[in-house]
Amino acid sequence: MTAPKQITRDDIMSVADYARIRKEKRAALVEKKKARRLEVGPYATFYFENFDTMWLQIHEMLYIEKGGEEQIADELAAYNPLIPQGNELVATMMIEINDEARRRRILGKLGGVEETITITVGDHVVKARAEEDVDRTTAAGKTSSVHFLHFPFTPEDIAAFRDMSQQAVLGIGHEGYQHMAAIPPATREALAADFD
Repeated sequence: MTAPKQITRDDIMSVADYARIRKEKRAALVEKKKARRLEVGPYATFYFENFDTMWLQIHEMLYIEKGGEEQIADELAAYNPLIPQGNELVATMMIEINDEARRRRILGKLGGVEETITITVGDHVVKARAEEDVDRTTAAGKTSSVHFLHFPFTPEDIAAFRDMSQQAVLGIGHEGYQHMAAIPPATREALAADFD
């Protein structure tokens, strides 16, 4: 069974109906999201998105902002592009540094970091492609703390990713931030469900 690839207006509950199930929906998704989260180095965390994470995000935005029917189209337009389309993985990368001065200093040295991210499985290297909604690096070379990334996979890349005998690594190759992390089997199994 293939995962749904788009949230439509028919998938959106009323705020009142969502409020009744919000606690259990959020709790259930917290468990699922654990396998879809990976830290790379001391500051970068990747949250791999899918239909369920985006469905919840849209409902949370509607619940919090209470923008009504007018808000729904905007949320669908913002979050539908982050649902994997069967031949890709999609991640939100967050650079998380609590100290504001330190965060500013480090982000100021990481311009273009989104262009250096890969998933490697054996001989297969899948280069991330950043969402082009907004330029996330300023002219001064400061990057954003949030990046939306697509990893386009070929059928051969997908087969390699599903082959647990090969190590899969998520890496960042920026000169100011060179770190990598092995993608554990539980995460690979969860993410493999994003492929057709």
